[in-house]
Amino acid sequence: MWKYRTPGIPDEDFNQNDKVPGPTKEEIRVLTISKARLREGFVVVDIGCGTGGLTVEAALQVAPTGKVFALDEKEEAIELTESNVAKFGVQNTVQMIHGKAPQVLSDLPPLDAVLIGGSHSLREVIQTAHQKLKPTGRIVVNAILTETAVTALDEIKRLNFKEVDVTQVFVAKGKAVSGGTMMLSRNPITITSATKE
Repeated sequence: MWKYRTPGIPDEDFNQNDKVPGPTKEEIRVLTISKARLREGFVVVDIGCGTGGLTVEAALQVAPTGKVFALDEKEEAIELTESNVAKFGVQNTVQMIHGKAPQVLSDLPPLDAVLIGGSHSLREVIQTAHQKLKPTGRIVVNAILTETAVTALDEIKRLNFKEVDVTQVFVAKGKAVSGGTMMLSRNPITITSATKE
């Protein structure tokens, strides 16, 4: 159980398996939640929830009156996210959805924030997210591939989102070795966030 209001649950605290990548690394989760500008009572969707790291972090921010929809097309991801939701005690805040975005996204209520960590039809997902977002709602897209980041930025600009912010994050974590501490770098992530007018 995470007893803090701030995000940043250590990666190793999440249930993980070889079939589902993740969780989204701790530092990326912290920045993503910050860029989403979440608060209690908000309604959020985590598209491509994977391990459920962002789902859990978002749920802790919007609980007890808010809602997080955790969406993934892979059954293994839904099961793993469900186990992490239970582990961190946010079952009353999270609703699991097994399906594909943007089809499932169309059926959700108006949203305060959309978190996108993975999608094969990114442009269409962003377009549907734009329709579902409330005025001043936030979108945050995390991309490991340059092409994904470029597509996200292009579509966000085309839809006239405001307060567009692009941040590329390079994280290195210390690892104890015999001679001291060695820094091991992780893949850079591009975080694109914006506000619906």
